[in-house]
Amino acid sequence: MKENIISHNYQVSKTDRQEKNNHTSFLIWFTGLSGSGKSTIANVVEQELYKLGVKTYTLDGDNIRKGINSDLTFAPEDRTENIRRIAEIGNLMVDAGLVTLAAFVSPYKKDRENIKNIVKDVNFVEVYINTSVEECERRDVKGLYKKARAGEIKNMTGISAPYEAPENPDIEIKTEEKTVEEAVHDIMNFIKPKLKYSDE
Repeated sequence: MKENIISHNYQVSKTDRQEKNNHTSFLIWFTGLSGSGKSTIANVVEQELYKLGVKTYTLDGDNIRKGINSDLTFAPEDRTENIRRIAEIGNLMVDAGLVTLAAFVSPYKKDRENIKNIVKDVNFVEVYINTSVEECERRDVKGLYKKARAGEIKNMTGISAPYEAPENPDIEIKTEEKTVEEAVHDIMNFIKPKLKYSDE
């Protein structure tokens, strides 16, 4: 079947879209435990980008799980497929000229490496929201840790399933030491130079 799939070359390119937007496009990937603050920080980063006139879109774990990945479980192989699909969606959005934010636990190193391969290293910014499992469990925003401790949730990252922390993330945010505002400030300082579009 694959031999019958032939790519069509459209006249409007990624470069054209970036030029029109007057900024580059890339994927900002927020990884960390459930309750670490990924979505909260990503949300404020997107607001700051919006204020600058940057075209953005945010992909979030819960939204994706309810829609395009509603057929997947939290078993290791399905987690891998979940991240693969999100990376492909992110890649399309980067091609569309959008700065794309993605907030996902994404616990496995090999899956995050695969994201880089799909979107290309130059289009990938890895943000590690480093929050201890004790703090995440204390917050327990969604009540997931309580359910996991009661045995109601299987494969809960940090409790009954592993989280492989990034070794060399582009940005590491320790939320037990920094406020959301400080975290956003650090992230914006890192990505602002990447936003500059040049047709030279």
